[in-house]
Amino acid sequence: MKQFTHFLEGFGSAVQLLFQSARFVGTLPRQRARFIDQCYLIGYTTLPIVAILCFFMGSVLALQSGYSMENFGAKQFIGSLVGLSFARELGPVIVAILVAGRVGSAITAELASMKVYQEVDALVTMNIPPARILVLPRLAAVLVMMPVLAIIGNLIGWFGGAVVCKYVESIAIEPEAYFSALRRYMKFKDVGTGLMKAEIFGFVVVLICCSIGLNTRGGPREIGASVTKAVVVSLISILVLDYFVTKALM
Repeated sequence: MKQFTHFLEGFGSAVQLLFQSARFVGTLPRQRARFIDQCYLIGYTTLPIVAILCFFMGSVLALQSGYSMENFGAKQFIGSLVGLSFARELGPVIVAILVAGRVGSAITAELASMKVYQEVDALVTMNIPPARILVLPRLAAVLVMMPVLAIIGNLIGWFGGAVVCKYVESIAIEPEAYFSALRRYMKFKDVGTGLMKAEIFGFVVVLICCSIGLNTRGGPREIGASVTKAVVVSLISILVLDYFVTKALM
């Protein structure tokens, strides 16, 4: 019962923070520097690890499906399987998990430190809403950068699958046949579904991390606890939302 109460309190705090941030959307053009900094943090610094992980996930997916589909004489469809899997599911989920682990933890640590050392209270004293300068630029940046990361992740994952199909002797599919199958069964709706998932996951992750960071209480020890809590809650939220969003978009 106590954990359920904590869940409701956390959910209420996140929703309240969202509405507080929405009130200041009109101030976003005057916060271009903060917005660009957050785009750099969320997008550019996360891109290398997204590229590495998506490449090898595409490679593993092609390798595993190749061995299985060869038994049924259907290995010519590996391209469509890798393409659809990445576009609809793996791409947005992998990117969101990486953003939660790398960016979300950094956001929570920064905001929790500001809260513990009373910098947030100083902003309130100066009549500067924390939601305006600490939360809104991050929410706007993640909405811009998540589709970019998801698209790049998809392309690199598809390329990783093509490399495996080309150079693994037991599969031996030419890139032309691989990408031909991918194009034949891939629809714009599949890519759009993945991008929408990426937007939702990224937005929820940043909102959760900001909320937990700004609600940190106690001393410096609580900063680490808040970071752990934010990452765990973000990962659970991604997987739970993935089911419901997939169900809604089917």
